[in-house]
Order: sequence, then structure tokens, then C-alpha cells
Amino acid sequence: MSEHADRGANRELRARFDDVYGQYQQLRSGLDTLQVRLAELRVTRRSADGQVTATVGAQGRLIDVELSPAVYRDRDAGALGRKITETIRAAASDAADATRDLVAESMPAGSGSADFLRSGDFGTLLGRADAVFGRGEGAA
Repeated sequence: MSEHADRGANRELRARFDDVYGQYQQLRSGLDTLQVRLAELRVTRRSADGQVTATVGAQGRLIDVELSPAVYRDRDAGALGRKITETIRAAASDAADATRDLVAESMPAGSGSADFLRSGDFGTLLGRADAVFGRGEGAA
């Protein structure tokens, strides 16, 4: 009887392992594609008056800044500096959103990692681990 119970438990463990391993394989195969997509990601934003155009990559790193000839008419270096800074910040913010969306697409649905990327809440990142280890519901 004990041997029969052990075989049943082993089958359940094997089935669970196969499920987890399948999820891992799916996640791993998507990471190569994700890496390429992130390397190719470019976000371009233009200032409200169209005088400054900034392009950044997935990590918000500046790739290019273009200034229209109209910037030379104003001759206000401070205003131009602020306009450039604001345009780059807007592009970097949009790049962070696009990067977060691309990474979230590569995560299994309902995973703590995907939820964390959307919310920034560390509780969602650790929630699944807490549940597995019995820490989330009053356990010390």
C-alpha cells in the first residue's frame, strides 16, 4: 500500500515538474526574441513647438537629438536647454513604458513578475513565493 501511494505521489510530482519545465522552456524561448526587440526599440519624441526631436533606446539612453534651424532665432540658451531636457525626458519615459510592456508580454500570464512590471509593487513580485512558502497569511 505504501509503494502504491509513493508511485501516485511520484506521478503527481513528475506531472508538476513537467508543467513547470514546460513553462520555463516557453519563457526561455521568448527571451531571445525579447532581447532582439529591446535592442531594436527606438522611441522618438518631438517638443511641442517641433524645434527639438530626441530619440532614445529601450533603456532611455539618448541615441540622437535633432534641432530645427528655428532654435537659432530665439537666442535663449536657457529655454533651449530646458526644451531639450524635457523632450529627452519624455522620450525616456515613453521608452520605459514600451520596455515594460515588451517584457510583460514575455512573462507568463498572472506571474508575479508581470504584475510587478505593471504596478511597481514589490508585494506582487513576492506574492507567489510567499504563498509557496506559507508566509502571506499570518505565518511568521
